[in-house]
Amino acid sequence: MPDTKDKKEVNVIVISDSAGDTAFNNATAAAAQFPDAKVKYQRYPFITDKKKLEEALKEIEDYQDLVIIYSLVKDELQLPIIKFAREHNAQYVDVLSPSVEAVAKITGMRPIEKIGAQHKLNTQYFDRISAMEFAVMYDDGKDPKGFLEADVVLLGVSRTSKTPLSLFLANKNLKVANLPLVPETHIPKEIYEIDPKKIIGLTNDPSVLNEIRRQRMISYGLNPDTIYSNMDSINKELEAAQKLYKKLGCFVINVAHRSIEETAALIMDHLGYEDHN
Repeated sequence: MPDTKDKKEVNVIVISDSAGDTAFNNATAAAAQFPDAKVKYQRYPFITDKKKLEEALKEIEDYQDLVIIYSLVKDELQLPIIKFAREHNAQYVDVLSPSVEAVAKITGMRPIEKIGAQHKLNTQYFDRISAMEFAVMYDDGKDPKGFLEADVVLLGVSRTSKTPLSLFLANKNLKVANLPLVPETHIPKEIYEIDPKKIIGLTNDPSVLNEIRRQRMISYGLNPDTIYSNMDSINKELEAAQKLYKKLGCFVINVAHRSIEETAALIMDHLGYEDHN
């Protein structure tokens, strides 16, 4: 098997007008057929109008080696993705339309284009939607009161998978808030008021973090060698984070070489939640 550094990187973007389980499961099932590829996932759930779609596409316009997998019932949202994919030399997969069209041909009916029509509107479904909205609302420490209302609070320096982990756990019906640990910034008092068991400290290997941050800067067309990716700075950030975690007495996970799914499983096990999804 090739060394990790030699693996071909693929950016898989999952766009959905609902929670995105269908498209994401399709994406992971396909990627499992290519164990020698380094697949990075980015999810954009609840894309229900053109403005939200435009914002999502804006975020990925500089990405390379893109595969866009989408599950959208409205034609007006599908067409911009196809146009974007063609302009950016990206592959795109519509996981919903072929099945809808097949049923339409047999029934002679037209689809109602109702978002989330396949979901049973039960309590669990609404709890999941609420958790996803909570994760978006309290991402990156936007409002400290979210820490007190959350089922779990993720702490970590930049590029330790806080946001994707938040969304993944939200899809398991957990309310998640996260806080980026930036050097010499004030830690909100609410963090010290939370049950330590609810707090998860995320860390990473310095060398892995250095490479991730360098690639991040390159993707933006910027100089990769900055204080953001400097090894001395990274080591200081990680040391400061560890001191905080020790002070809080929280559970710590090193995300280096771990998938989002693996890290999420460790968190759920620590919290005593069973995964029924």
